[in-house]
Amino acid sequence: MSCMRVLRPSVKSLVLALIIGMVAAMGLAAPAGAQVDQCTPPGIESASALPTNLAAAAAGPAADKYTTATVKPLASVDLNALGLTQPGTLTVGTLSDAPPSICIDSAGQYTGFDNELLKAVAEKLGLRVNFVGTEFSGLLAQVAARRFDVGSSSITTTDARRRTVGFTNGYDFGYFSLVVPKGSAITGFEKLAPGQRIGVVQGTVQEAYVIDTLGLQPVKFPDYNTVYASLKTGQIDAWVAPSQQAQGTVQPGDPADIIENTFSLDNFIAWAVAGDNQPLIDALNSGLDAVIADGTWSRLYTDWVPRAVPPGWKPGSKAAPAPELPDFAAIAAQNQSAQGPTAPVQPKSTLSQLAASFLDWDLYKQAIPDLFKTGLPNTLILTVAASIIGLILGMALAIAGISKSRWLRWPARIYTDIFRGLPEVVIILLIGLGVGPVVGHLTGNNPFPLGIAALGLMAAAYVGEIFRSGIQSVDPGQLEASRALGFSYPTSMRLVVVPQGVRRVLPALMNQFISLLKASSLVYFLGLIANQRELFQVGRDLNAQTGNLSPLVAAGLFYLALTIPLTHLVNFIDTRLRRGRKPDEKDPLVLATSQEMN
Repeated sequence: MSCMRVLRPSVKSLVLALIIGMVAAMGLAAPAGAQVDQCTPPGIESASALPTNLAAAAAGPAADKYTTATVKPLASVDLNALGLTQPGTLTVGTLSDAPPSICIDSAGQYTGFDNELLKAVAEKLGLRVNFVGTEFSGLLAQVAARRFDVGSSSITTTDARRRTVGFTNGYDFGYFSLVVPKGSAITGFEKLAPGQRIGVVQGTVQEAYVIDTLGLQPVKFPDYNTVYASLKTGQIDAWVAPSQQAQGTVQPGDPADIIENTFSLDNFIAWAVAGDNQPLIDALNSGLDAVIADGTWSRLYTDWVPRAVPPGWKPGSKAAPAPELPDFAAIAAQNQSAQGPTAPVQPKSTLSQLAASFLDWDLYKQAIPDLFKTGLPNTLILTVAASIIGLILGMALAIAGISKSRWLRWPARIYTDIFRGLPEVVIILLIGLGVGPVVGHLTGNNPFPLGIAALGLMAAAYVGEIFRSGIQSVDPGQLEASRALGFSYPTSMRLVVVPQGVRRVLPALMNQFISLLKASSLVYFLGLIANQRELFQVGRDLNAQTGNLSPLVAAGLFYLALTIPLTHLVNFIDTRLRRGRKPDEKDPLVLATSQEMN
């Protein structure tokens, strides 16, 4: 009976998973081919003119104070003076969730306009490029700490950011777009007011624009897909977005409209470099002018982001030639006339929107191989390795915590308070950015071991408290009895007290293991190459490519497949340990007793 009680929740979970799969298979999922890989060059066919619905206050880019007058000749660049993390290689921190500027394509390669242009610049300089994924909130700090040589993420330069890092000359400009639900009373930037929920991605220049220029407090999100999903479901009233992300994300039939645009008022878009590494900034500026002069910039711009440039703006130094670009406005008008009047797209029902967003069966099939090959092994490596560290160090902390010596008890208490009190992502960044440069020669500047160490140190603080509570719950008479039998104190603890304490806290230990499994996704903040991504990031990258949430649901199912069996296994073991084995004729004790009675 106890086994049946333990297994019943698993059956429910299995049934629920089967129902979801059946619903997707029966047609609620989006049809095959409905999703478009947003991390591919859209080409000149997607050309757009200068936005006509520009905000009245945006007369053009702000006065340019930072673009250099000229650049050094390429022949004069000394590669040995660039201060690179790895000689001959640019280590580039980038993102994976903002196509077409920065993203991971279906082949698992970092690409997008920003990164393809940087590769062309590096080729001019004779350098290789190693792209490493990270989060925007930690990117500039990692560049400043020399974790990355370059930050490539459509970064709009501002005076505030220049206090943290240096920037190259501009290679792109930026619009802001205002996206609102269909039928919204908000008709422009001037209609944004206090009390409205205005979504932005945390750490972006759009956040600064809403706070500093509009004087409003926005709702901050970690990525573009999350904020757009919140807009579509009515959780926010508006989204201030980069124009390219807005145009690539809002699809026909979506319950949202781009109603107004404005220029980025704070300079241009550039690559970030450590502020004290002027030789690398100068070299990148030289390479940028070179790819502008030979037409590479124009070709990549036309392939990836074909839109009319604002009057008076051009990339590179002030001495760089103006790039020759097609007449995007004319092409856009021609394409529109060839297509004829666009029939109004009927809005989707709520059920259809949910099905299209979460139950795209084709995307499940596309995501599962990557989740198996890349995400699952890395998640298990991070979790198991960190668990071993946590168990060993946690037991040491537990023993020290109940020690009679204050020189052991106090350090254990301080360690536990600090690592339990700080948010997990803060600990990961502190260890990755603080300890990383010190042990870089040992790890090869690979953040994966640092991520394991950070997770293990966090787990130790919780595991230590779990062990301590379990040990102290053992009846003191157990220790006294073992001492009376002649065991020493250490032997009594090792053979009698600690095993009983550990058995009592098995469920709590498994809960901690599950929490550690989920926390492994935060290691991405340290910067990982494509084949080091864990489950959540693999799902998130495919989510960014397609704008669909089904890959994240697929990743979630993998987490469930890992955690649910473990939870019920430990419950089963705990039940057996508490109740003991059911005696039968094969039990040695039963057999011996039976023989004595006979």
